[in-house]
Amino acid sequence: MFLLELEKGFTFVGRQVRFTFDERHFRVDLVFYNRLLKCFVLIDLKIGEVTHQDLGQMQMYVNYYDRCVKLPDENETIGIIICKDKNDTLVKLTLPKDNNQIFASRYTTILPSLEEFKKIVEE
Repeated sequence: MFLLELEKGFTFVGRQVRFTFDERHFRVDLVFYNRLLKCFVLIDLKIGEVTHQDLGQMQMYVNYYDRCVKLPDENETIGIIICKDKNDTLVKLTLPKDNNQIFASRYTTILPSLEEFKKIVEE
């Protein structure tokens, strides 16, 4: 678990975490809690390009956690979508202007070179 290895306050809550409302079931791919930020961090993994539906889904997950799970003294939930590709314009138009809770990040399916690994380790 990459986030746990960062040792920046992340604790693992669960994978495929299920929640239910109005007799409908939903699952968040990965749920973490950050003790330093005092907030939940939700991660959704997508194998293709992120869509506006994916962003809306994450917005609903974040809203649910903020309204039904987090405690009053905790900070707002953060949602991260990790996808194979993303269209920056689509992301910008789908999310609110003042968005600071949901992020879409592209991943690569090719390993970094040995030099890139060395640079990462040295940082």
